[in-house]
Amino acid sequence: MTVSPANAAARNPGPRRRPKRFRRLRLSRRVLFRRWRQSLQFRAIAVALTLTSMAFFATGSFLSHQIADRLFTDRLNQVLEEARTDIGTAQASFDASDASDRTEVQALINSTLGKLSQDPSTTDHRWVLIPLDQGTGQSFVGVQTESSWMTSASVPQQLQQRVASGDGTYWQPASVRMAENAPEQPVIVIGDVVQLNQNSRYGLYFVYDFSDPQATLDSIHAVLLLSMVALLLLVGTIVWYVTREVVRPVSNTARVSQRLSEGDLDVRMDVRGSNEVARLSRSFNRMADSIQNQITQLEQLSSMQQTFVSDVSHELRTPLTTVKMAAEVLYNARDDFDPVNRRSSELLHNQVERFDSMLSDLLEISRFDAGAARLDMASTDIFSVIYDVVEAAAPIILTSGSELTVRSTLTRAVVQMDQRRIDRILRNLVTNALEHGESKPVDIYVGANENCVAVAVRDHGIGMTEEQTSKVFNRFWRGDPARVRTVGGTGLGLAIATEDTRLHGGRLEVWAEPDNGACFRLTLPLLRTQPLDPELPNPLPMPPDEDSAESTARVTDTGSLQLTAPPTRFVSEPATGQLRIEVPGERGPQGASAGPAAPEHPGGSGDSVSHGDGDCDGDAAADVTGHGHGGRGVVGGAGSGPRTGASAATDGRGTEES
Repeated sequence: MTVSPANAAARNPGPRRRPKRFRRLRLSRRVLFRRWRQSLQFRAIAVALTLTSMAFFATGSFLSHQIADRLFTDRLNQVLEEARTDIGTAQASFDASDASDRTEVQALINSTLGKLSQDPSTTDHRWVLIPLDQGTGQSFVGVQTESSWMTSASVPQQLQQRVASGDGTYWQPASVRMAENAPEQPVIVIGDVVQLNQNSRYGLYFVYDFSDPQATLDSIHAVLLLSMVALLLLVGTIVWYVTREVVRPVSNTARVSQRLSEGDLDVRMDVRGSNEVARLSRSFNRMADSIQNQITQLEQLSSMQQTFVSDVSHELRTPLTTVKMAAEVLYNARDDFDPVNRRSSELLHNQVERFDSMLSDLLEISRFDAGAARLDMASTDIFSVIYDVVEAAAPIILTSGSELTVRSTLTRAVVQMDQRRIDRILRNLVTNALEHGESKPVDIYVGANENCVAVAVRDHGIGMTEEQTSKVFNRFWRGDPARVRTVGGTGLGLAIATEDTRLHGGRLEVWAEPDNGACFRLTLPLLRTQPLDPELPNPLPMPPDEDSAESTARVTDTGSLQLTAPPTRFVSEPATGQLRIEVPGERGPQGASAGPAAPEHPGGSGDSVSHGDGDCDGDAAADVTGHGHGGRGVVGGAGSGPRTGASAATDGRGTEES
């Protein structure tokens, strides 16, 4: 069975054009809306034209109504008077006649109404005679018209009913052809009842031409419309010129201000005349001179400060190394001292360590200020960095009494990053959360999408106010300087974390509420060459939902790291930038299991080892190796003395062996 081309075209119509027109309308509307928001001159012209159009429309409507009323009222009164006179004349002629048969009646009608049509004193009109009583006598005549192209249909049916049922003269507007083969014209039909012999009732209707008043009114409308267009053009031109003279200096000021804000401190406004605009230009130039002088002084002061901090930091590095070595000797020999000197050596050791940390922060800040900070990029599993941070924070966790848990639906997320700097950021966030968590649980959330990976550290401690949140990333700022700190600090940690995040092209954000804790969220692009996409939502909300992810790792009461295996893993291929989510137990193309693999380290071949140093009884170490359906995690703690600590192993199902 074949289908003809016509049927095929009917069944498969071409693309519609309506959506294209709609797109053009939407585009035009967007352009106008953007122009309305951005241009003060366009807004002034649009408002002026709109108000002028409304005023002219109201005035023109009033004038048109008054003119039309005057034209039609005068003309209507004239034709009504003529119609009443003609109807009275016709009735008198009919009453005086003694016509008895149809021929005589027909002749009477033609002679009587023909004289009325030929009367030069009357207005041009046509007559129609319609019987109201359907009689059958020998004197009965049917519908009579002056012109052959007119019939009873030329008279509106409603007017016929009113004349037949009423007693008087009635009129109604209509559209009728006044000449053969001519278009319809506006007319007024006037009718009344006349009686012929033997009391036969007929409706006599006169059709009066009203095309001349309508033409006059149309001419007046055209004149008003042309006047309106000319007035709008005139008003638009005047408003454009006036607003141009006013807006142009403002536009120049905005343009100069923008260049000034972009760093061009030498730009100035042209001063012409002595009017208000000239005074504004002079004031603006004086303000720009003052700002340039202040910025120059601040730059010089900042440069001197940066040079001073850098020089002092470098100069203190050598004596500090000597003092640190001497403090190490005294600290190692503290068992031979008396209690007072032993305590002094411990305090000296701790404060020297703190001094060394502060000096390192100052040196790092000086590198940021000098623009000398560089990234050592490598593809690294973010979970390996998180586990290192968690293990290193184990002594602080035991001291603070908080419970720290890593929560995520993923097990692996490879990111291009500088591992040392990301480790420093996360250590700072975790340490601050434990320090201000007031022994309440602390959670680390990990989420990712095809563009970025996010790590959020959430505590439930004292929190911060809105004012404190706005200052939390400032240098040397502390939320509560009077509060006792357990790990010390310079107030530079979050400032350094902000700079490290900026180097990676990421974002570091904070959310906090008083007495409800705080949440810091670090967002990093998966690839250095692929910046964060603002159109994509962040994989973690602020703050994250506590029930949105399962536990991945936690620190036990003994200070060791316990790993669990969530149901899925997130894998990024740095070479191609492609991502995939794998579920344990699924088979790949070659039948291999797609179970979660362990974090990769540069020195391993699929296994990963993460080490963290603690300050308690010994060092904690975790060896996480992925095997087949879910991998296997081994956590061990080795003491610093000859004694070997206990070891624990967890598999992918969360079971523990000791």
